[in-house]
Amino acid sequence: MQHIHPKTTPIYQTSVFTFDDLNALELYFAEPGQNYMYTRYGNPNTDELAQEINKLEGGAGGVVTSSGMSAILAAVLAICKAGDHVLCAEEIYGGSAALLSQELTRIGIEVTYVPSVDTYTLDKYTRPNTRLMLAETMSNPLLQVLDIARLAQETKKQSIKLVIDNTFATPVLTKPLALGADMVMHSVTKYLSGHSDVTAGVVVCKQKDDLRRVEAVMRTYGLNLSPFEGWLAARGLKTLRLRMKQHCSNALAIALFLQQHPKVEQVWYPGLKEHPQHELAKEQGQSMFGGMLSFRIKDDVEAVNRFMQGLTTIPFAPSLAGVSTSISYPLGTSHRSLSPEQQQKLGITTGVIRLSVGIEEPDALITELEQALEQV
Repeated sequence: MQHIHPKTTPIYQTSVFTFDDLNALELYFAEPGQNYMYTRYGNPNTDELAQEINKLEGGAGGVVTSSGMSAILAAVLAICKAGDHVLCAEEIYGGSAALLSQELTRIGIEVTYVPSVDTYTLDKYTRPNTRLMLAETMSNPLLQVLDIARLAQETKKQSIKLVIDNTFATPVLTKPLALGADMVMHSVTKYLSGHSDVTAGVVVCKQKDDLRRVEAVMRTYGLNLSPFEGWLAARGLKTLRLRMKQHCSNALAIALFLQQHPKVEQVWYPGLKEHPQHELAKEQGQSMFGGMLSFRIKDDVEAVNRFMQGLTTIPFAPSLAGVSTSISYPLGTSHRSLSPEQQQKLGITTGVIRLSVGIEEPDALITELEQALEQV
C-alpha cells in the first residue's frame, strides 16, 4: 500500500481502536499517549485540538471536552471534592453560576460569590476548605476586565488555585497562565472554533498534576469531545489570529459609533478610554480589546423588540464569537437564572443588549445598527 501523507489530520470517526495482540495492549498502558484504545479516553483529532490550544496558552497540556460547561465542571472537579469550598467572581457567565449554585452544591461543594470591589482582597471569603477561585478575563456581559496578575498574587497568598475563563479574550489577547493562573478554560464553541458550528470546551493546566486530574475527570465522567467536532474546531483554530484582529478592530469602530448615538445610554467596551479598566485592558490585551461589547438603550421591552426587528441581517442568537455578528439579550438568556436583585446589582437591566461583533465590513454593520436604532 502506498504511503499517504495528508497535509491536514484526517477525521478518525471511530469509537474504538484495535490491537494486534496482548503485547500491543501492554504497550498502550506502559507508554500512555503512544497509542489509542477508546475515543472516550483519547482520539487523534481531539488530541490535536488540545495540543494546539495548549501551545497558544503556554501550559503543561490541555484537555478538550464536550462543551465550555463541561470544561468548567472538569476544572472544578479536578480540584474539589464534597466538603470543599469554591470562590467565584460575582460577575460571571450565568451558566457558570448555575453549575456552581444549583448542581455542585448538591454534591457537597460550597460556593461563595465575591463582590467586584473585593476581588483582590479575599481574606474574609477564604476558609480552611477553600480550594479555588473562578473568574473571567472579561466578564459577561458588561466587560469588566480582570487584573489576572494581581488576582493570582492574592490566590497564591491564600493558597488556592486560580481558574480563569479566557473565552472572551482568547490567548491572542491574554495568556492567563503566564500571568499566574493555575488553569485556563475556554468555551471552544466561541472564538477558538469561531464559526458557530461546534460545541466544545478546553482546560489548559500549568502543572502536570492538575492536568492528570482533569484528564481523569474527563474520561471517568464521559465529558469527551467527538472526533468530528475536534477536527472542525482544530480547522477553525488555524485562523484565530486573523479573525481576532478583525473582531477587535470592528468592535472598536462600532463602540465609538454607539457611544455618540443619542438613543444609546451607555456602552461597555474595554477599548473606550472611558472604560474604568481601559489601561489594564490595553496592557493585558496587547492593545486589542476583543470582539464583545454591550450597550443600553432605554429600559423598555418594546423598544428592545423594535431594535431587534429593525435589524435586517444581524440575528438575535444567544451565543457569541462567530464570524457573523449577532446580538444577545442577557436578561432573558445568559443571566436569566439570576434573581431580579442580582440582575439589578450587576447592572443587567431591560435595555442592555450584548453585541458579538463579527468580521464583516464595519461600515455595513454600522449602517444596519443605525437603521435599527431609529426604530427605538
